[in-house]
Amino acid sequence: MSTDKLIKDFEAVAGKENVMTSETDRHSYSYDAAVLDSVMPALVVRPGDSEALGKCVKLCNDNGLPLTVRGAGTNLSGGTIPHPGGVVVLTNGLSRILEINEEDMYAVVEPGVVTAQFAAEVAARGLFYPPDPGSQAVSTLGGNVAENAGGLRGLKYGVTKDYVMGVDFWDVNGELVKSGSRTVKCVSGYNLSGLMIASEGTLGVFDKIILKLIPPAQAAKSMMAIFPSMKAASETVAAIIASKIVPATLEMMDNFTIRTVENFRGAGLPTDAEALLLIEVDGHPAQVEDEAVVVERICKENGATELKVAKDAAERDAVWQARRDALPALAKLRPTCVLEDATVPRSKIPAMIEALDEIAGKLDLTIGTFGHAGDGNLHPTILTDKRDKAEWERVEKGIDMIFERALALGGTLSGEHGIGLAKSKYLEGETSPGTLKYARRMKSVLDPKGILNPGKIIG
Repeated sequence: MSTDKLIKDFEAVAGKENVMTSETDRHSYSYDAAVLDSVMPALVVRPGDSEALGKCVKLCNDNGLPLTVRGAGTNLSGGTIPHPGGVVVLTNGLSRILEINEEDMYAVVEPGVVTAQFAAEVAARGLFYPPDPGSQAVSTLGGNVAENAGGLRGLKYGVTKDYVMGVDFWDVNGELVKSGSRTVKCVSGYNLSGLMIASEGTLGVFDKIILKLIPPAQAAKSMMAIFPSMKAASETVAAIIASKIVPATLEMMDNFTIRTVENFRGAGLPTDAEALLLIEVDGHPAQVEDEAVVVERICKENGATELKVAKDAAERDAVWQARRDALPALAKLRPTCVLEDATVPRSKIPAMIEALDEIAGKLDLTIGTFGHAGDGNLHPTILTDKRDKAEWERVEKGIDMIFERALALGGTLSGEHGIGLAKSKYLEGETSPGTLKYARRMKSVLDPKGILNPGKIIG
């Protein structure tokens, strides 16, 4: 990179104050939340508006500079780790909610809008934006779309892709591409918005996003079911779904995670429980009452020793805060925390739980398991110290075994964290050689110089 001239070019586009070249600044954007080695970018640019963003993309392409777009850096699969000698383009300078249309129930946002702030603004208008990734307090909507983020409510309400109505994005030539519409239905041309969802910054750079909003549920009831074993809890999940009830959330925690969370915050969790299911049903008040009765019956029939129902909003919030505390609580126990999201068909959860116990025992690993049991998306969390080479080798072997087992059970490599750098080596095992060849041909046409987040997804 011929730094002096290019730095001046970027400064002309984004402003001198928005081009960072110091080692300290560059180091701050050399890693993300994945447990992978950091890579120092050549420089970091923070465009402040749409026009500057497009010019930054074009400048990178014209000069053959690898470009990695970054929101909040909460990515768990290495999707925002830069390429050596490349440019990190930050989107936190494009953080405006451009429109919330209450009549037609949609919103238009820039990619740097923080997820939780957006959801709160929507709720203040009497509407609801369901996707709720665990990182929502800091993650941005552009990153959510790039990774197709999920969350606790994915079982009933779906994930980010189910709320994307349209995307405007910059191609490598700095041309603005528009796809989708503010209308409920739109079949004008190729579904380029769908192509961009979960593309992890490898095909274009988001400029604006149109998101669907829905009315909020009129009522909700949260429950905590206590079980003597993970097997009983996981079989209960399958039984609830088989009853044709779809809870808004259906989460699971094992005993190790329960005890860790309780030590972390003192949430009143039963530390002698081998497993918990955290369940919420929502909808019309009468429907909520009916479904809660059925869920309680199913839990007891499948071995629940106790079922606690939240009496008010404070107790309800405490239940869900305990679940959201799972990762930060576990992460405090060891220097390195590897959070995975192996996902299997719901009926295979008992088999996957059994496999995780087997892997932990065989390799002498500490694994805490929690996750979105209702949609089969488990989060086995390996606690380790990457500096211990012998232990880290066992961890890497354990990760291989986790994904081998998930795929053997008809599952997928990722329910919500993406492929990035961390899982690209497994992708052919889930798909096919032809799938990767097709994806690479498409990438080579849309990004001939290969500057957009090189190395991610397809290697």
